[in-house]
Amino acid sequence: MTLLRDHDLAHAFDHASHSYDRLTALNPGYRSGLLRSARRLRLPRGGTGMRVLDLGCGTGASTRALLRAAPYARITAVDASAGMLERARAKRWPANVRFLHRSAEGLTGDDGTYDAVFAAYLFRNVAEPGPVLESVRALLRPAGRLLVHEYSLSGSPAHRALWTAVCRGFIVPAGTLTGNRELYHHLWRSVLAFDTAPDFADRIARAGFPFVRTLPVAGWQTGIVHTFLARNGEQLTVAGRS
Repeated sequence: MTLLRDHDLAHAFDHASHSYDRLTALNPGYRSGLLRSARRLRLPRGGTGMRVLDLGCGTGASTRALLRAAPYARITAVDASAGMLERARAKRWPANVRFLHRSAEGLTGDDGTYDAVFAAYLFRNVAEPGPVLESVRALLRPAGRLLVHEYSLSGSPAHRALWTAVCRGFIVPAGTLTGNRELYHHLWRSVLAFDTAPDFADRIARAGFPFVRTLPVAGWQTGIVHTFLARNGEQLTVAGRS
């Protein structure tokens, strides 16, 4: 199947940025799921020195979730789409949040290291997830946490069929009405082509994270969206499910 990549994908997100928040608001549990995942990082709410990277921040929904989970953390939010970043920056943010126009593949250590990296709906859209995961690990401090919130099917034929039914019945038609059929058709196909949850957990481990936990997302997305939690170099306990 043909998927959008790199420049074409960033351009598609640019074009869709004006309607993106309205469409995601129609997804039951979209924002609450991001907040639940952000809380699973167990960031100290009073930790003013914590540095957190929001990788693939889009219009800022994941950034808002991180801010609610850790109001005083220093959050750097990056995205490859200038249009999505424009929408994010137009919202009101405290001084401890900043936005950068940067691709996941373009990450370097020039910006320092982080206590945590949060990546929502990102890795399915990068051409080579393995090298990006390795770059992320290099940006994390020892014992720093990585949390990936991603469309990654369980491997069950029932969940694969449910995803296709939702896309055909709602997601692609809604995207077509807003003039963004190509992007939302990519969403459908990219999820089918991406790693299953066990395979993606193995990919994270191969990138140098020795201990990976896979946790389900609640609601209709159970078996379709998963949270992957890993620590740089140390075993971890499962974070709270609340």
